[in-house]
Amino acid sequence: MIYSLRHLTTYRYARTVNYARCNLRLRPRDGDGQQVLASTITVTPVPKGRGTRDEYFGPQALTLIIDQPHKIFSVEATSRVVVERPALPDPESGPSWEAVREAALALPELNPSSPAHFLFPSRRVPLIADVTDYARKSFPPGRSAYGGAFDLMKRIRADFRFDARATTVTTPLAKSFELKAGVCQDFAHVMIAGLRGLGLPAAYVSGYLRTLPPPGQARLRGADASHAWVSLWCGEGWHAGAGQGGWFGLDPTNACGVRDDHIELTSGRDYGDVTPIDGIVSSPGSQRLKVEVDVVPDDEDTG
Repeated sequence: MIYSLRHLTTYRYARTVNYARCNLRLRPRDGDGQQVLASTITVTPVPKGRGTRDEYFGPQALTLIIDQPHKIFSVEATSRVVVERPALPDPESGPSWEAVREAALALPELNPSSPAHFLFPSRRVPLIADVTDYARKSFPPGRSAYGGAFDLMKRIRADFRFDARATTVTTPLAKSFELKAGVCQDFAHVMIAGLRGLGLPAAYVSGYLRTLPPPGQARLRGADASHAWVSLWCGEGWHAGAGQGGWFGLDPTNACGVRDDHIELTSGRDYGDVTPIDGIVSSPGSQRLKVEVDVVPDDEDTG
């Protein structure tokens, strides 16, 4: 599947901003079933300088410095991406979760895809006993790691309410778990915390999801959204559908495995590692943020 992506972010400031320094993580990842055919980023106002910064877990971040006064800052990222992933494994196949836990601790590698980085608490994903106990119900003795995680994913989809007003980007994991509500970021963080609490390596993935307009209606420009899901390490070499180093994607917001409808930007320990745009601005006022996303497959009838 070939996709055309557009991600437009616009900040409107109450007072003039005289200086800004930003990091952008908006270029899709190459590899793991994806190939980037083209990618451009347009920034307004024009930056004084551009550079790149190596990101340990993902593609390079684009760094910007803007030193001219402005009240509107916009970033438009457009890409063309080919996504072709193998079929998913049977949900109950693969090594047991106990074997995966032991294998993850025994691996000596510390490369970016090593499970060692994703076994322990991170700033936005602490280990919480109640979350671990919730996850444990999906992992009876001897069950495959993939099967248990697949079941946990479906339980989160059934037990949690998608509600964009229930949480914000800064809502602690404990609060979203208590509410049993939130958005894809919250669902991914809860699932990661449950898996790590059992000793299983789990990463946070940011990207996009193909959506379909209602039958007979045209796609609304900018109506798609950024998305997030979970990547679980299940051991190396047991299935051809594994990503780099034995990783499999699972989407708790939609209770589905990750195949060709998901387009990955980057991954990390939690949302803090993959924020699409971060940085600093020199201004005492408030700001308003608007994000527009389009995920358009080449085979979609736009007529």
